[in-house]
Amino acid sequence: MGCKDDPKPEVIEEEIAVLEEPIETYEFGFKLEDYIVKRDTIRKGDTFGVILDRNHVGYPKIFNIAEKAKDTFDIRRSLQVGKPYTLLCAKDSLETAKCFIYQPNLEEYVVINFQDSIQAYKSRKPIKYVEKTATGVITNNISETLDEQGLSPRLAYKMADEIYAWTIDFRRLQKGDRFKVIYTDKYIDDTIYTGVHNIKAAYFEHNHEPFYAFEFETDSVKGIIDYFNEEAKNLRRAFLKAPVKFKRISSRYNLKRRIAVYGYKVRPHRGTDFAASIGTPIMATANGTVTKSSYTGGNGNYVKIRHNATYETQYLHMKKRNVKVGQFVKQGDVIGWVGMTGNTGGPHVCYRFWKNGKQVDPFKQKLPEAKPISDSLKVKYLDFIKPIKYELDNILFKPVILDEDLPEQTIIKQANS
Repeated sequence: MGCKDDPKPEVIEEEIAVLEEPIETYEFGFKLEDYIVKRDTIRKGDTFGVILDRNHVGYPKIFNIAEKAKDTFDIRRSLQVGKPYTLLCAKDSLETAKCFIYQPNLEEYVVINFQDSIQAYKSRKPIKYVEKTATGVITNNISETLDEQGLSPRLAYKMADEIYAWTIDFRRLQKGDRFKVIYTDKYIDDTIYTGVHNIKAAYFEHNHEPFYAFEFETDSVKGIIDYFNEEAKNLRRAFLKAPVKFKRISSRYNLKRRIAVYGYKVRPHRGTDFAASIGTPIMATANGTVTKSSYTGGNGNYVKIRHNATYETQYLHMKKRNVKVGQFVKQGDVIGWVGMTGNTGGPHVCYRFWKNGKQVDPFKQKLPEAKPISDSLKVKYLDFIKPIKYELDNILFKPVILDEDLPEQTIIKQANS
């Protein structure tokens, strides 16, 4: 009889536990695992003292902290309702606060550290800029085209109001118009997307006519940046069309205006009213120097800017002013916020425009082009845009199916053809 093979011994596999090292988390320069982290926002009635008191810090110490921190940050007056703060607390039964961190905006933060000695300082979160490209073919409007691709609507605003405001009427785009852009997205702490930072270059083909735009700094001291075409011609005018975004004109410049409240007597309106919600930023429509920043009974809070020997602008009924007399402002800078101060029946900014000392209707003026690029900078500019234009020209449009009656070349014709 044949012998059977001995059964193989049973192999017992041991499970070996692998201990993973805990991931350390750092924020605001602190290792969060060392603390109990409490996050909240400033509420109505909150003060620095109230917040620390309910987190087991006594008032004598609170007073001492506030006194030593006030040269860096006046915590008694600067906390705003709705703004976030973080408390780093001890890992004990009381969870006593050891550090207070306040964030006035997404980028900046204030640290008041009172663990040992008292330290107060301001800092910023790391910012990352990511360059991207986008293309689109208009089938209805530019906002819809961007939305279909999951792109920021701010791209549309920047192209319509900042770059091509004086060369392309975006309310009259045609089906088949197309564009491509090189732009930069901004991120805080690598994770918080804060939107489109800038457009480096753009190409817009409107009614089969090409419009190039390249961003270029013309004054590094004042930080003035303009957009020029491939021949170094400035694309904008010296003035924005309106001092607020998403504008709606509620009352135009009218020297023969009659109002029922005043018995239909002629009461000239020498400004243009742009209706907007309270708190809407008001922008300087051109570069210039602030000559008035004040309050009167009729104007409310107002700002007046001299742009050159010929032109001045004024902005009335502000909720709050953001500039001082003598301050230089650039086109697009926020000089205040829409309000209802002075004689006004609703929230708006009354925009007044002077030419040679006389108030005029800005919409009936042949406004000057922006300052042309200097001869000394023109050569530098043309060299600067050469590689950018090459990159822009070689971005291919994504295929888009349009109506059958559109000619095929509308879809496949390239910008550099």
